[in-house]
Amino acid sequence: MKRRALLLAGVAIAISAALARSARAQPKPKIGFIGAGKIGGTLARLWTQAGYQVMLSARDLGAVRKLVDQLGPNAHVGSPAEAAAWGDVVVVTVPYRALPQIGHDYAAQLKGKVVLDTCNPYIERDGDVAKEALERGTGVMDPIYLPGTRLVRAFNAISYVDLDGQAHRTGELIGIELAADDARALAVAKRLVTDAGFEPVVVGGLATAKRFDHGAPIYPKTLPASEMRAMLGLK
Repeated sequence: MKRRALLLAGVAIAISAALARSARAQPKPKIGFIGAGKIGGTLARLWTQAGYQVMLSARDLGAVRKLVDQLGPNAHVGSPAEAAAWGDVVVVTVPYRALPQIGHDYAAQLKGKVVLDTCNPYIERDGDVAKEALERGTGVMDPIYLPGTRLVRAFNAISYVDLDGQAHRTGELIGIELAADDARALAVAKRLVTDAGFEPVVVGGLATAKRFDHGAPIYPKTLPASEMRAMLGLK
């Protein structure tokens, strides 16, 4: 019996090691950014340091080129259309009012892609678009503004200061809330959150993004993942 237990333990260890090797062997997706502000620039740095190739874009390419120079050889610069076409995953990180225009202008490039939306609606800045998003929930409105994409709400309830300073911290990792309807997109987002130095906290489908929208009790709170789950009533 003892020998059999040892054999089973050995098999379990071998399987675990094989799964870990398989995860490491998976190619890292290229990440295109529409927007290169404080959140976008910080995420680009974290992911380039983790070995990802990124392409940053913005209306002012001069500022983007300076940022890309700082990030090193894994970072590239392009127009928003080029970043949307180039990326296997596209991060949209712009003022919320710009989402309808982005969905219209880059529909062909974004179609079928995993899209991480970090944008938050603020009525004083974004007007009626924000008002409707806050009333109905960003997870309800995002698919209307970005149709044909595999959406994930991510990195919405953390400041760029904590995104920069709390990544890969010692002890329990900070949680990052995620909401998505597409299982594959969610899996990609979870990997990206982990590689950025945080712990993914899956809240539920897109409609549950309202639970961490601007104005929700948990927004914006930088919390260890276990505290975040407790506050959201998640297991």
